[in-house]
Amino acid sequence: MLFIEQWKIPKQRSPYCHIRYSILFEIYRIWLLCFIRKEFIIMTKQSHYNVGIYVRLSQEDERAGESISIENQKKMLTEYVSKQTGWNLVEIYEDDGYSGTDFNRPGVQKLLDDARSGKINLILCKDLSRFGRNYIEVGQYVDYVFPSFNIRFIALSDNVDTLERNSTAMDMMPIVNLFNEWHAASTSKKIRAVMVSNAKQGKYHAPVAPFGYLVGDTEDRLPVVDETNAPYVRMMYKMRFEGASSPQIAKALNAQGVITPSDYTYQRLGKPNPYISNHLWNASMVRDILENPIYKGSVVSQKYTTVSYKNHKKFIRDSDEWVVIEDAFEPIVDKELWDKVQEVNDSCSHGKVTKSGVILPLGGLMYCADCGAKLKNNTTFHESKKRGKYKLVTYICNTYANHGKEVCSSHSILQRIIEGLVLEDIRARAKRVIEDEDGERQRYLAIKANERKQQTEDESRLLKQAESRLVELDTIISKTYEERMLGKLPEDLSAKMLEKYTAEQRELSEKAEQWRKSSRQAEQDSQDVEQFIQRLKKWSDAPCLTRELCLDLIEFIVVHARPEERNAPRKVDIYYKFISKPLADSRNLLLPQNSVEIHQQ
Repeated sequence: MLFIEQWKIPKQRSPYCHIRYSILFEIYRIWLLCFIRKEFIIMTKQSHYNVGIYVRLSQEDERAGESISIENQKKMLTEYVSKQTGWNLVEIYEDDGYSGTDFNRPGVQKLLDDARSGKINLILCKDLSRFGRNYIEVGQYVDYVFPSFNIRFIALSDNVDTLERNSTAMDMMPIVNLFNEWHAASTSKKIRAVMVSNAKQGKYHAPVAPFGYLVGDTEDRLPVVDETNAPYVRMMYKMRFEGASSPQIAKALNAQGVITPSDYTYQRLGKPNPYISNHLWNASMVRDILENPIYKGSVVSQKYTTVSYKNHKKFIRDSDEWVVIEDAFEPIVDKELWDKVQEVNDSCSHGKVTKSGVILPLGGLMYCADCGAKLKNNTTFHESKKRGKYKLVTYICNTYANHGKEVCSSHSILQRIIEGLVLEDIRARAKRVIEDEDGERQRYLAIKANERKQQTEDESRLLKQAESRLVELDTIISKTYEERMLGKLPEDLSAKMLEKYTAEQRELSEKAEQWRKSSRQAEQDSQDVEQFIQRLKKWSDAPCLTRELCLDLIEFIVVHARPEERNAPRKVDIYYKFISKPLADSRNLLLPQNSVEIHQQ
């Protein structure tokens, strides 16, 4: 919470409006306002001051080569206080390693709390940039908040003293604040550029290595395999490839007493783990390892970024913006296994473990053609004179199982029947590939091209329109800037126009990039078909249907209701990986975003 909100002071219009267009124009405007507006609150001089010294140094300041350290700031300011009559140093407030663009710093927040409570009535810092580099907030505090409560503020090196309102330094303060913020933005940009450059060179920046690795002692600090934990990483990938879920893998690790990544890191540092933990593996920890490309020997940088140099909230970039260096160091798992595990992670299949502790080959892969729900396995036990006691495993519609025949039909199909159908279809496709590989390749390419034909035509047309409009917007925005600078357009009107046009430009640019990616789909189609053919050939001699085979080839399966005629064939649609469109949402086949034509063969 801002200081101004805590003290319930109504926010006033700051003479320092946000940098929207031209920094030179903004400097001129602020300078002019400083001489036009004289709405300063008159402060009274006091005979005794309780002083709070504030010092700050950010990591960015250190990287940028700031000459003044925390200790130098303290020395300078304490010596200054000691030379003043009637000044009593109450406390030194410190923020080491915090950016000045954000006022959510522990040191500055404690200082503001103490000022609010009356513990201090004079705030002293080296310069305005130490207090903050957000020129709007600094101006609010210095011009309105502090004077309103008769709190004196001094920025020593800038000669800013709120008791001397008519001084040249106070008149120039808005411009100083403006340049401080510009400096913060410039420094942030330079640091980001250095980090991107280092990332492209394959340098490793993380302070600790992921579970299964240790930070190398070379200059680039590339990870080296930790043979203590690497076997457990391999075990996780193997279990996931075989169909085990993340919770099941976590349970297996806990049963073996494997130490968690966080505990292991602090154990190596010889420190207790400061985070609240039950010291047990969970599904989230497992997923983090199973999705991290570092385990195939790749350095991935620039995966995360912040909103801006002011807002440090992190978010994940689009994957095409990541800096990826393949084969940078020794992998723990080979690339083929890593890729296949990602397929399993992305699959709609979340097959449940049966009472016997196994996951059925087609578990989690089948959907009801009528209601879109998944089919669940159902085991029943029977007895007859001919067969004695026996069990039947069937798949039935989950909606039917939960709500009855009033909502949907059972769509019941025996496990051995559906597995036989799927295996037969895979063998038939593999046989055709072996007999006429080129012909099958062209057939699959034609299927994929036909599926995306209309979509491609529509997107090409939209892309052409978008590119034309983007050129127009560039011209419009440039002209609006020019007319505003020349005074031909009122500030408020130009601001609204620019906001509208830039928002349209941003949205249209994002859409255009998506359509460009779609236009490059033909090349991807060829790669997908080739991958599918190679996998078919690998499984051509499969004696039975296994979980591994299903996860390798099958995207999902649609089971239709039993035909009314007893001997009529049962309709089942099999959708294969790389050939069929995957489901965007695995919860239900009929969700709009899935857009699957379920009656195709």
